[in-house]
Amino acid sequence: GPIKMSLKCLSFLLLQLTCYFSSGRCGKVLVWPVEHSHWININTILDELATRDHEVTVLASPASILIDPNKPSVTKFETFPSSLTKDDYKKFINRYVKTSMYAAKVSFWTYFSTWKNLFKEYTDITLKLCQDAVSNKRLMAKLQESRFDVVLADAIELCGELLAEILNIPLVYSLHFSPGYLVEKHSVKLPFPPSYVPVVMSELSDHMTFTERVKNIIFILYFDFWFQTFNEKWNQFYSEALGRPTTLFEAMGKADMWLIQTCWDFEFPPRLLPNFEFVGGLHCKPAKPLPKITYSCFFVQSSGENGIVVFSLGSIVINLTEERTNTIASALTQIPQKVLLKINTFLEIHSILGHPKTKAFITHGGNNGIYEAIYHEIPMVGIPLFAKGAAVRLDLETMPRTDLVNALKQVTNNPS
Repeated sequence: GPIKMSLKCLSFLLLQLTCYFSSGRCGKVLVWPVEHSHWININTILDELATRDHEVTVLASPASILIDPNKPSVTKFETFPSSLTKDDYKKFINRYVKTSMYAAKVSFWTYFSTWKNLFKEYTDITLKLCQDAVSNKRLMAKLQESRFDVVLADAIELCGELLAEILNIPLVYSLHFSPGYLVEKHSVKLPFPPSYVPVVMSELSDHMTFTERVKNIIFILYFDFWFQTFNEKWNQFYSEALGRPTTLFEAMGKADMWLIQTCWDFEFPPRLLPNFEFVGGLHCKPAKPLPKITYSCFFVQSSGENGIVVFSLGSIVINLTEERTNTIASALTQIPQKVLLKINTFLEIHSILGHPKTKAFITHGGNNGIYEAIYHEIPMVGIPLFAKGAAVRLDLETMPRTDLVNALKQVTNNPS
C-alpha cells in the first residue's frame, strides 16, 4: 500500500541504498540536477545526506541558474563546459512562463500545440546538456574513477538514467509527475485507467462526465503521439552513447527506486506498484524545527492580531508587467494584514507559512508551496500559471483589484 514518509524516512531509504552498495560504509551519491523548484526539492535531500557523512557530488553546467558551485555548500560540485549559457536557460524559462500562462485560455487544439512547442524547446536544451556531459571524456573518466554508489536524479530532466547505465550503478528517481503521465506509464508500467484517472494538465477531476472522459482519452492519445517524436532524438543518442540499441523509456525503466512526491490531501489516488514509494512527508512535514527569520521577525510580530499574508509566484517568475504589479499592489493595500511579497527574491516560504501570524497564502500553485500550506493549514488564494491551481482561483492576467481583495477576505475570514 501507499507509504507516507517524512523527509527523515526518505533520507533513510537513500542511506540504506547507498550503504548497501558500499558494504556498510558511507555512500557516494552522484546527482544529475534540475532547476528551480525541482532543485529546491532535491537539495533538501542532499543536505540531509551530507549531514550524515555521505559524499554528495552534483554535476553543474554553465547554464545552471540556482546551482552555484562557488557558494559554500555541504555538497561537492563537478562542473563541465557546455555551449549553453545561463542566459539561454533564463530566456527559455521566460518564454515558458509567458506562454504557459496563456495556454489554458486558448482553444483545445491550440493548447496542445502550445505545450508541444514548449516541450520541444525544453527537450533540445536538456539533450544538449546531456550530450555535453557524456561526450566530455575527462569528466566521464573522473566519474568512473570516483566509483559512485548511486545516481540520484529528477525524472523530469533526462540524463541521469544514461549516467547510471554508463557508470553501471543503481538509479533513484525523484518525481512529482510527467506530462501526460508518460514516464509513469511507459517506463514503470503504472496503470492510469482513463475512466477515472484524469490526465495531468487536463484540469479534469476523477468524477468525469462521458464527454470529459472522451476529452481525457484525447489528451492521452495526443501526449503519446507527440512524445514519440521527441523520444526519437533521445533513443538515437542513448543508443550511440551505449553502443547498442536502446530507448529512453527502457533506460528509465531500469531505475531501482522511484520517490514520488505527493500528499493524499491534494492528489487523486494513483494505482501502485512495489517499486514506488509515495513520499507525502517530503513537503508536508518539516525536516527540522522552524529556523528564526531575523530579517522579518519584527515585521511579522508587529502585524498584531490581523497577522500577515504571504505572496509568492514561485521560483521562476522573475518579473510582472507594470500594470499587473500595480493591480496587485493596490489590492494588497486594501486588506488589514501586512504582506510579505516574493518576486525574484529568496524567501523562507516554509518557515513563514509555519508562523502563527500567517493568515493566508497567495500562490501560483507549485508543489512546494501548496504542500507546505496544507501542512500548516494555511488557506490559499490560487493564481495558477502552469498546470493546475488550488483554493480560491484567480486569473493573473485579467483579475481586477476587487477580485484579489475579495478572495483574500474570503480565505482570511472563513479559512475553512
